[in-house]
Amino acid sequence: MNKTLKQYFVKSFIILAIVHLAYFLYGYFTFEGIKNIDIYSEFYRFKFYDDVSISHFFVSGLFLLFFLIFLLKNHARQQYSSAKIFQIGFLLLLVSFFTFTFFVSFSFGQNAKLRGELSQKNYNEDKKLLNVLNPFLYGSSSYHSEKLFNYENILYPKPYPVVKEEKQVLIYHDQFNTETTYYSIDTLKVLTETYNKVSGKTDSLLDFAGLDKNIIKDRIIKKTSIGDSTQVIFKGQEVSPEYDKDICIFLQNKSLFKSIHNDSVQKQQYQAAVKRYKLLYKYKQDSLEYEFAKLDTLFKKYNIESHVKPNILVPEIFYYVENPDRLFGGLDNNFDHKALQEKFKTLDRYFYEPNYLHPSIMPIFFTVVFSVWIVLLLFYILFNKRKQKDILDF
Repeated sequence: MNKTLKQYFVKSFIILAIVHLAYFLYGYFTFEGIKNIDIYSEFYRFKFYDDVSISHFFVSGLFLLFFLIFLLKNHARQQYSSAKIFQIGFLLLLVSFFTFTFFVSFSFGQNAKLRGELSQKNYNEDKKLLNVLNPFLYGSSSYHSEKLFNYENILYPKPYPVVKEEKQVLIYHDQFNTETTYYSIDTLKVLTETYNKVSGKTDSLLDFAGLDKNIIKDRIIKKTSIGDSTQVIFKGQEVSPEYDKDICIFLQNKSLFKSIHNDSVQKQQYQAAVKRYKLLYKYKQDSLEYEFAKLDTLFKKYNIESHVKPNILVPEIFYYVENPDRLFGGLDNNFDHKALQEKFKTLDRYFYEPNYLHPSIMPIFFTVVFSVWIVLLLFYILFNKRKQKDILDF
């Protein structure tokens, strides 16, 4: 490959870089902001009908046309070995690829603008707020769901969490009644060798005393070997959450609105539960009102329609906190639940699964790139041989 051909490829790549920069800036300055993002948004999916797609088609076509004309006119008179042709073919493949990826630079531009408008740190802080307040944001019917709200979901304070045990108890002849008992969950971690020795001695002592050794084994919930240690999770003391005056319905839900990426879900659930408990039982009512005021700001930030008024909602919440035995009638917490869910689902995808080259167009994209590459290479080889033949004939 001679010097002039190398210079031609360098100039071509510089032109492509300038066009890519133009599309990057176009994406950056045309990004509409997080308020207008919804579940149907994508940074760019090459939709074949918008301004980016149309301009992409013409810019790519014109560049390839002039690139091929000048390549064949000025650089098709050299006799190259197979190795050199391979190098030229590789460069032509790069030209083909970068000519059809302007929309990727457009996507990078929009992503850069998004991260400038909403940092990952602030996004995670918004998630933390929603995770703490999540049990207060359900629709009225959800509070009667035993799956969402139950005593086993309580993570704080001690002795919670608890495990539920149901037994069928004979009350009369063939009639049985279900007896429900809750136990705290305790954890014991010892060396496996020590555990086996103690376990064996305990079984011997119980057998000697004529006691059922299964009584102790029944209290074991889970036994796990971790390296040279054994971790035993077992039922501890009996707990009566239904009579606990410091337990209200809002502590009986541990679901997160949206977990923080690359952080333990269990840890996030516990941290949210601790803060929620303190807001309800340790801090003044103003603290919870302040959290809902921040939630109102969050709704405005993400353009979520809301009718939540902290000065009305918070007294309703504390009514059920102070009267846990009252039948739950619902909260005045109306807002667009679906829009908020979709907003954060979409933002999660933008932050952690950005599809710069969307899967829906990948087969078409690579087919076009390789087809154009083959055409460019064939044209160059054929014209190069023809030029050489003309020179020899002359």
